[in-house]
Formats: sequence, structure tokens, C-alpha cells
Amino acid sequence: MSKDKGSSTGSSTRVASFEIHHTRFLDHNGEVTGELPEFTRDSANLISLYRAMVRTRIFDKKAVALQRTGQLGTFASSLGQEASFVGIGSAMRTEDVLLPTYRESGAMFIRGVTMTELLLYWGGDERGMDYAGPREDFPICVPIATHLPHAVGVAYAMKLRRQPRVAVCTLGDGATSKGDFYEALNMAGAWQLPVVFVVCNNEWAISVPRRAQTHAQTLAQKAIAGEIEGEQVDGNDVIAVRHCVSRAIEKARSGDGPSLIEALSYRMSDHTTADDASRYRAKEELEKQAINDPITRLNTYLIGNNLLTEKDREALEAECAAEVEAAAKEYLATPPPPSKAMFDYLYETLPASLVAQREFATKRGSGNA
Repeated sequence: MSKDKGSSTGSSTRVASFEIHHTRFLDHNGEVTGELPEFTRDSANLISLYRAMVRTRIFDKKAVALQRTGQLGTFASSLGQEASFVGIGSAMRTEDVLLPTYRESGAMFIRGVTMTELLLYWGGDERGMDYAGPREDFPICVPIATHLPHAVGVAYAMKLRRQPRVAVCTLGDGATSKGDFYEALNMAGAWQLPVVFVVCNNEWAISVPRRAQTHAQTLAQKAIAGEIEGEQVDGNDVIAVRHCVSRAIEKARSGDGPSLIEALSYRMSDHTTADDASRYRAKEELEKQAINDPITRLNTYLIGNNLLTEKDREALEAECAAEVEAAAKEYLATPPPPSKAMFDYLYETLPASLVAQREFATKRGSGNA
């Protein structure tokens, strides 16, 4: 505690001070900026992260192509943000719970969600949210910030049950301007819950730039109000994201409370396939950000350090492309659900007003109406 210069009417005393730290291990040239974390000593871990990012990008490209040809609904690409989501997914344990928004396919694939399931979801088929893998992970959430209180509830249940598990909640920069965000941070801090919030700051909340959303110097500092540790990480450096998220998760698991991590990245795509970013974003800005591509960054490091050859890279890309094509084929071959399915699982007992509608849908679906 230190004293500042007082005024003529009294004295001013500093009662608290804070710092926000930024972590990066690989710069945009693929050059090491500091001592790499222990998990990187096994090159298989790095190649696994690289594969996960490549697979996510190829999946994105295929999903956009399906949407453009009328075979998929509105889709949210993660182009340019693969390192953030792959880093998050790779840092989690199987027993942890992911509460995503709508762009985290890279994390979801690592968690065990299949490509076919995600294509079904974006195709309007709710069976795509019935994950065969991570049964307790939350489904895709499109409303902004409303899932943060849910994450607090999940973490509170974990704490009550004395389970060594952690809730990991992802959100965009725009979500940090919502009341739900501050309420969730306040509760998480007050109750010291095992939850990690990861703000994937891609600089745009649809058409609203980061600079117009808030005057805060960082989004990480918003954690301070909840007495939560906040930090920044280079969201295009998958090594740094995995390291920081892993550290925060294990901190929460050990009972030392929640964290907020701001992953700095950039949305290289439109907000969704229903958006045209060229209406509000300069072409020059997009071109300037291309240098930070997360896949190119890790690829440069791997090849430069003889951990991956060009032949290996080509084979890896071909394998990922084949996996994506197989998933798309399975999705397109999946018969649509019956019309009556829209009435199922809504009520324990279907209200009389909907019984006739269900019967009509059943007959129409069977071709008898």
C-alpha cells in the first residue's frame, strides 16, 4: 500500500493495484519468444495440435461450400481463430464440461463431437446436438453471454459435489458488454468456483469493432471487479493458449478459484454466412491481419525445426480432407427426422391442443394426408 499526493481537502491512499500479463511463445514468424512449456518437448503433441487446426479449417471450408449450395443452414466459421479453440479443447480433461457459443468447432472436435453431428446441427437437425462423445458438454449456444450464468451453475454443482472437475466457458468480445457476463463473474468470484472463462477476442461483435464496445484497455481486466485473476494470451499461438488455459484449469481444479483469459485473435471470415463483412470492414485491415495466421505460424515452426516435412504436411492435409468429405457424405445421406419429431420431448404429457397437430403431422409424414 502506498500513498499518493493528497489534495487540499484530504489525502488519497491507494488501496489496490492490478496488472494484466500477456503470454506468447511463438510470434507470427514462427520464432520462439521464450522458453517453451514442457508439453512441447514431445513433438507428437505439437503435430496433434497442428492437425486439429488444419482439420478445423478444412471442415470450415466444406461447411461454407455446403451452405452456399443450399445444403446447410447459416454457419459460423472459425477461420483465423483455430489456435484459440484447439488450444482450449486440448487443455481440458474428459471429465470437464465445455460451455461453448457457436464458433468453437475446433474445441468440440477434440472433445469428441463428430463432424457429422455439427453438420446436422447447422443443417437444422436437432439430432446434431445429441453428442455421442461428451454427453455433459453443453450444446451450441447462439444467444450472447446468457450461457455464462449456466457455467456458474455447473461449476457450483461441481463444488457442492466435491468433484475435481472444471467448467470451461467460451465467449466472444461482444459478450463482455452484457450484464450476464458481469453477474457470472461476480458469482464465480464470490463463491470461488471451479470455472474458467475464455474470451475469444476476434475484434468484432458482428459489425461492431472492439474499440466501439468498451473503453477498457483490455478485456482481461474486467475480471478484476469479481476478484478473479485475468490475463491475456496470444490467441493465434496455440502453444500459448493451451499453456494458459491448462494452467487456469488446474488452478480451478485444485480449489484456487476461477480465471478469465482473453485470447487475442482476429475473425478472418464474415460473422456468419448470413453476413457480409465487406460492408463494415476495410479490405486493408483484413489483409494486414493475414500475417498472424495461426496454422502458418505453427507450420513454420515445425518445418523450421525439422519436426514436420513438406511431404508429411501434404499427407496430413489429405487425411483431414478425406475425413471431412466422409463426414459431409454421411450428413447428406442422413434421412430427415419425421415431422412428428417436433412435438417430441417438449412435455411430459402433450397438451390436448397439440395432440391433433401431432396426429396431422404423423399422417402427412407417412403420406396419408
